Parts: sequence; structure tokens; C-alpha cells
Amino acid sequence: MKPWRPHARGPVLRAVLRSAPLLAALTLSTVLRAADSGGELTLRLDARRSNGRGPLALANRLQPGLAAPAEEQGRLMAELRHRQRLPGDLSLGAKVLLAHGVEYTDDEWGSRWKGRDESRVNELHLDADLGAWQLSAGRKVLGWDVGYAFRPNDVVQQEERRALFGQTPMGRPLLMVEHFDADTAWSLVLVNGQRLREADDATRDSDDTQDSRRARRVFGAEEPALAARAYARAGDADLHAFARLGRHTGASLGAALAWVASEEIELHASWRGFRAHDGWRFAGSSTALSSTHPWAQATLGGGAQWLLGAQWTGSARVSLLAELWHDGTAPADAAWRDWSARNRGLAALAQAASPALDRAVAGNLAWQAAPLDAPGLRRDNLYLRAAWQPEDLTLALDLLLHPADRGRAVGASLQWRAGRFRLDATLRHYGGPRSAVLAQLPTRRAALLAATIAF
Repeated sequence: MKPWRPHARGPVLRAVLRSAPLLAALTLSTVLRAADSGGELTLRLDARRSNGRGPLALANRLQPGLAAPAEEQGRLMAELRHRQRLPGDLSLGAKVLLAHGVEYTDDEWGSRWKGRDESRVNELHLDADLGAWQLSAGRKVLGWDVGYAFRPNDVVQQEERRALFGQTPMGRPLLMVEHFDADTAWSLVLVNGQRLREADDATRDSDDTQDSRRARRVFGAEEPALAARAYARAGDADLHAFARLGRHTGASLGAALAWVASEEIELHASWRGFRAHDGWRFAGSSTALSSTHPWAQATLGGGAQWLLGAQWTGSARVSLLAELWHDGTAPADAAWRDWSARNRGLAALAQAASPALDRAVAGNLAWQAAPLDAPGLRRDNLYLRAAWQPEDLTLALDLLLHPADRGRAVGASLQWRAGRFRLDATLRHYGGPRSAVLAQLPTRRAALLAATIAF
């Protein structure tokens, strides 16, 4: 991991000064805070080590700086929350993220710090409380399903899972009606209705993940769709049923179960079948150089997703989680074999070609990184997590394993709370055999340190 550079102080100071509106809004919110208002102020530092393997690494060796990832990043963020009671049975809810960041890049234009604004409205919705009936309209976070590391039936929010730092995602524009009683509930949602007249290509993905240098693309999150969920409690079990009708991906159906088997053991499972999904399609030649980007987002075929999980919680504040899942929206094994074969062909061409072709070969190799920017990489996955939580401290170790190629992502995290203050530290390493997909990601190692104070 490269150390934070001493000359970073200037850009970071300028970022803080540029965040004067953020600090002013924070001060005003604290002074005028109502009983149902609050927020968090976070200073976050990220460091990444670039990977020496994979198509992007080879592209950068042929043309230094062609597509170099950011190595260090700093962010100052304030999330403001407020709920305002309105006349009658109405209320207005809002969550606003005010953020400014800087990142250090070393690309073909040279080494430099770049500042950027990352402010956004995460939630802004009008709610009506009509007893057993609830109505909502606006932008709102609506996460469904029962899994931890993967959720097949999170068909509205489609939230990025296993982020380095947990914070409120950006909600989806929706109209929703819900009904509740003691043991049952159901919801009907129209999501992204404002995009019904847009072309399919404009609604295939979303870039609202928690990192500005996003690690995964969220496919389908902007597609206009009608979704429904039904819930029932049966003793110690929670039963869920799901349905979704997307404008261009069509229908999908799902079901989920969460069962508290004992005071120590919880079991959960989820399944979804779908007629179509959005993903990457290769449209170039497998042997020749492409003059345009050969990877394009497209609507692909049907399939299924499923998850099996179990969690054990002991009396010594120790917990163990295991989840096994299949993601039919990820590329098939044959697709990854073709991808690897093209990478080898381009690498051989780089050795045999004249220097005049280096830039063309490097560009084709950089394009080969496109499939690595997707919600899921391999179809079959195993996830293990162990955590220990003594009082205000949480220590955790986790492992994501791809059995098909033995790729792995190993992580360690620490969270410490003291009153309104919270400190988070996370380290994640991607590795495996040289041919493993996770071992060829642009980032080899990622680290995070974040200090948060609630108000």
C-alpha cells in the first residue's frame, strides 16, 4: 500500500475549504435541530494498490497511465436527515448527502489531485399514514430480501452489497402502497416511472454506488418496473413472496424464508427466476483488434438466482455466517474462458506487434476490463464471515470464494463506537491463481479509514 503523500495536504485543505456550504449546512442543522432531525459528519480516507495482473495492468504497461485507477482518495461527507410532520396524516422525509472529495491519479495526463462534488439527495418522499395503509411517493430507499452478502430478490433498490463502508445508498424514485396487520404485509411499487419514455439503453445501469470510483456497476436499477412483495409470519419463520415486471427484462418471481431455529441459529434462503436480465455482451472479433469498444450493455437471457445461508450467534458475542449462492446474471464459465483466451491473444500480439500498434493493443486490453465492472462476477459463490463484538467494539473477518477458479477476496474490519463517535477501518485483498477473475481486478488491495460523529 503506497503511503499518503505529504503533498496531499494542499488538495485536502482546498477540498475542506470548498466544502464550506457543507459545513454551514451542518452547523445550521445542529443549531435548529428538531426532535426528528439529525445526521452524521464523516471524514473518510481510502487507499488502493493497483493490480499487476489482468488486462488493465498489461494495458498500462504498454501505454503507461492509459487507464490508471485512483490510488488515494479523501472525502468529507455530511448526511442530514429530517422528517417533517404535515397537516393531516402526511409527513415529509429527507436524507441529503453533502460531500466533497479529492483523488490522486497517475495517468497519461500526469500525476495530480482532482477534486469533485459528490453531493446527492438520497431520499425525499411524501408519506401518508392511513392506519393499516401506507402511501409513499418520491425518492426512497427500499431494500428487500433476507441475505447478507447477496440478495436475489432486492428487485427495487438493488443495493450494492459488501461495500467497504456502510452508508445510505441513493433511493429509487417510486410510488408505493403498503398494507400491514399483525402477521402479514404487502407492498406494490412502481419504480422509475419517470423513465418510461426513455430508451432501454438509458435505463440499463446506475452509478450511485457508495464509492465514487465504483467497484461494481448496478445493472437494471434504473429500469422502469412494477414490483410487489407479500410477507407473512408463521411461528418463528418469516415468509416472503416477490414479483417484478420490468419494461425490457420482463417478468420475474421469487420467494424467501428466514427461520429462527433456536436462540443461537438462524437459517435463511432466497430464490428468484427471471425471463431476462441486463449485462455485458461481447460484439467484437475474438482474434482481431477492435476499432471501437467491443463490449456493450444488452438485454440477455433468463435464468435463476438462489441463496442458502445460516448464522450462529454465541453467548460470548461471537457470530459466524455462511452463505452459498448462485447468480444466473453473472457471466457463464464458458464466457470467462473466452474472455481469458482473448486476453492471452492480445498479450501475444503485444509481444509480436510493432511499437506503432502498442496503443491499439493497449486500448483493446483496457476494454477487456469491462466485464469486471458488474454486480456479480462468477455464478457460484461461497461467503464466510466471523465477528466478535465485545461492548463497543466489532472485529470481523470475511472471505468471498469463487469455487470455479479459486479466486478470493479476503477482508478484515474494525468498528469502534464511543457515544456519538464511530471509527471504521477496513482492509480487503483480492487474489487467487493468476487465471482467477478476482485476481485480475484493477485493484489488488483496498484500505479504508473513516471517522464519524453523529449529531
